[in-house]
Amino acid sequence: MSGFDNLNTDFYQTTYSIDDQAQSYDYGGGTYNKQYGGYEYSQSTGYVPPEMMQQQQPYTGQIFQPSPTYTPSSPQSFYGSNFEDEPPLLEELGINFDHIWQKTLTVLHPLKIADGSIMNETDLAGPMVFCLAFGATLLLAGKIQFGYVYGISAIGCLGMFCLLNLMSMTGVSFGCVASVLGYCLLPMIILSSFAVVFSLQGMMGIILAAGIIGWCSFSASKIFISALAMEGQQLLVAYPCALLYGVFALISVF
Repeated sequence: MSGFDNLNTDFYQTTYSIDDQAQSYDYGGGTYNKQYGGYEYSQSTGYVPPEMMQQQQPYTGQIFQPSPTYTPSSPQSFYGSNFEDEPPLLEELGINFDHIWQKTLTVLHPLKIADGSIMNETDLAGPMVFCLAFGATLLLAGKIQFGYVYGISAIGCLGMFCLLNLMSMTGVSFGCVASVLGYCLLPMIILSSFAVVFSLQGMMGIILAAGIIGWCSFSASKIFISALAMEGQQLLVAYPCALLYGVFALISVF
């Protein structure tokens, strides 16, 4: 044990004295003095810019009644305009009932002059309704042909799209072709409605089907000619349209 005490005494020998508790350090910007015994700290620093000094302003409001420094803005300011100036939802979706009615009248009246600006729009609301109506009338006649209706429509629209782009100088979009062919399907709904009442597999049914095919193809070719400025080519456009609507007529008759 005595050897351990001697080792411990030799290990902790130091020249530190109590007078070193009060020291001063020079950091370049100022002198920092500390006094451990009496907890006295004095610090002298260099120059501080005035913009870094935050002046505390006295509170002038009342308790539980803060001053109205923030005024909430109306919801219209976040959107940039008033809700009254926004277009209707149907117009944003591209559904215009006035144009749908005009296109329907153009199809129902084959001799009426078609408006090319309206017919050149991509409107699929009316064609979807007419395709559903055509399939519904076939269903009433005992024919579940919804898949054939949509499949033949897609193939026919693709074929007419390629053909019209080759024949016209301006070109046409696939949506415009589908819109025109879908609207001109309206007379075919009349044929399928007759199939609900009586059979079309006689001579009267064949004559009625031929008339409906001519009606649909003439209306579609008239619209394509007016929309694409293809004067003198109506018969060339009407022939493939008649082939397409002839398939729908076969579905209705048989």
